[in-house]
Amino acid sequence: MRESLHPPYPNAQVKCACGAAWETRSTSGDMHLDICSSCHPFYTGKQKLMDTQGRIDRFNKRYANTPKPVDKPKVEDMPKAEPKAAKAPASDNPKKAKAEKPAGEKSGSDKPAAEKKAAAAKPPKAQA
Repeated sequence: MRESLHPPYPNAQVKCACGAAWETRSTSGDMHLDICSSCHPFYTGKQKLMDTQGRIDRFNKRYANTPKPVDKPKVEDMPKAEPKAAKAPASDNPKKAKAEKPAGEKSGSDKPAAEKKAAAAKPPKAQA
């Protein structure tokens, strides 16, 4: 095996922003973390607000003077729509009026629908 193939792997001190510190081994040396398992909400079970570099303050300052949205009136305060007019009587309906015609009257052609379909299905005779 070749000599000096692997980098040195010395002890390293790891420090978190919450104050927790522990020792491990690393090729990159000492480390500084923003969040660790002792302060992360997933592991602790409680929410903790981390304001990194005053970002929340800058956001609040930037949007502090924006106009408030206008309140919309509630649905309960709106006037109710009037009910729709009742449907017209059956005699005024043209579809029902056709159905109510006497049997002697025919609409359109004199041929019944069955004869029309049969005539349309037969091909024309070829002349010799």
